[in-house]
Amino acid sequence: MEYRQTMGSAALSGVLNLPPMLRNRQVDIIVMPAKEPKTTRKFDFLADKMPPLPDSFFEPLCEEELQSWGL
Repeated sequence: MEYRQTMGSAALSGVLNLPPMLRNRQVDIIVMPAKEPKTTRKFDFLADKMPPLPDSFFEPLCEEELQSWGL
């Protein structure tokens, strides 16, 4: 939703610090809703449904497994 109104710049003097070139003139005022800041996405929604990873998960793969992956 957007709200637009034309008014004298003197009415804005207590609200905005207008540049000198806009003082004592008719100005268009457009009021738009502020956007919500982007939040960082969290991927912990499955944390309570999945078992913890065993320590062996972080160990290097054996040679046979590496070869099957072409590494």
